[in-house]
Amino acid sequence: MIVVNTEAVPGYTITEIKGLVQGNTIRAKNIGRDIGAGLKNLVGGELRGYTDLLTESRREALQRMLSQADELGANAVVNVRFTTSSVAAGAAELYAYGTAVVVVKDGAVE
Repeated sequence: MIVVNTEAVPGYTITEIKGLVQGNTIRAKNIGRDIGAGLKNLVGGELRGYTDLLTESRREALQRMLSQADELGANAVVNVRFTTSSVAAGAAELYAYGTAVVVVKDGAVE
């Protein structure tokens, strides 16, 4: 599956648009990460626990979006975007979305 955040895939032609696809996950912070983050706030630096949480969430949302694209028969997703939002105290949603399409390599015979 080709995944790009542009409207087109260089070297390919979009032959069919399958539609909007999306994936999301909602994650809550845990007490261990909060304690570590609180200590890190005192001395400065990266909040590694939160970085790992967001990386894991982004992968999960992306995989769910790609599964939906695959179900539609797409072989690429264009215009991919990520967004986050707070849904409750201590919980956030990570949302991935894009347009599922069928692409063929330029010069290829369909």
